[in-house]
Amino acid sequence: MQTALDFLKANNEVAFATCEGGLPKIRVFQIMKQDGTVLYFATSFKKAVYRQLLQNPDIEILSMKDKISVRCSGQVNFHVDDNIKKWIFDNNPVLSRLYDSYDQLAYFSMNIAEMDYYDLEPTPPVLRHFNLITGEAGNGYVGEKYS
Repeated sequence: MQTALDFLKANNEVAFATCEGGLPKIRVFQIMKQDGTVLYFATSFKKAVYRQLLQNPDIEILSMKDKISVRCSGQVNFHVDDNIKKWIFDNNPVLSRLYDSYDQLAYFSMNIAEMDYYDLEPTPPVLRHFNLITGEAGNGYVGEKYS
């Protein structure tokens, strides 16, 4: 599991999927902070993604580089400590270019509930699945059931 978490830390630009009216909505997001299996994000209160998250807190993200990808799912939580909000704003230069103050943004976290790590380099490709709610983990090959 640590390999997958390290991959996310090094590859923090992710495809970020929500749902609206039963239809998937996907966009590129950046993981603003990572604390173990908790990922932090920020967005504008005015964006559609914020409204979608209020209506349905279930999300899925995907990070990919070369032949490795990590997919995570979980629910968002808008209760983020003020010190973390300030840290995110101060340590992500793009935010200060777009917003005057940290309190102009909606901050949220996701506790990773499930995570899949795919490595398509070896033959056969490797898949590792982690359910962080139940603690179950499994290994397998792409196209096979977990063992």
